[in-house]
Amino acid sequence: MPSFSHFLNTLTSSKGLFIEATLLTLKLTVVSILIGILIGLFFALLKISKIKMLGYISDVYVFLVRGTPLIVQIFILYFGFSGIFLIPDFWAAALALAFHNGAYIAEIFRGTIQSIDKGQMEAGRSLGMTRGLAMRRIILPQAFKRALPPLGNQFIIGLKDSSLAAFISMNELFNVATTLGSNNFDEMTYLLIVAVYYLVLVALLTLAVRLFEQRLAVSDR
Repeated sequence: MPSFSHFLNTLTSSKGLFIEATLLTLKLTVVSILIGILIGLFFALLKISKIKMLGYISDVYVFLVRGTPLIVQIFILYFGFSGIFLIPDFWAAALALAFHNGAYIAEIFRGTIQSIDKGQMEAGRSLGMTRGLAMRRIILPQAFKRALPPLGNQFIIGLKDSSLAAFISMNELFNVATTLGSNNFDEMTYLLIVAVYYLVLVALLTLAVRLFEQRLAVSDR
């Protein structure tokens, strides 16, 4: 184990590289979650559709994503598609993470949509709205509000999952830590440093999610 003074000196001297990697990690996480929300909403709507075949398609997607490791999905997208066209490592990781997060977000949206009282859909239809219009104007806004806290938790999970992008040589936090550790023959120190960065990011995001949940709880009163 490195001494505390050595840890602090290394933490200070490497902060430039780690801050740059932190920004890239956050960018990757935000992009993948935003795309994942679109994917998740799409498959959630398929799941609750009255057309059974669409529901089966959603079930297959969720089953495949949950049943295979994220690292395998990243490798398939990165190495599989590279045989057809060149895809940058950032977008390979972002799309793979989005595809992965989308399955879990789909279940979040499905649950929140189905938690809305069915009478609200019937009320919208009685006012002359089509099912799609009532869904957009009445059901989805309420479902989104209820989905925000679990989406915040999924954001935190996505942040930690982004470390797997290191395996396609993307210079996010974990890859920077392992590279510096290997170059300086000091792997443990840099692993402890990157752990600190992740802990700080997760702590800040957790606090933000809790504050947001409290704000939503107050607005519902």
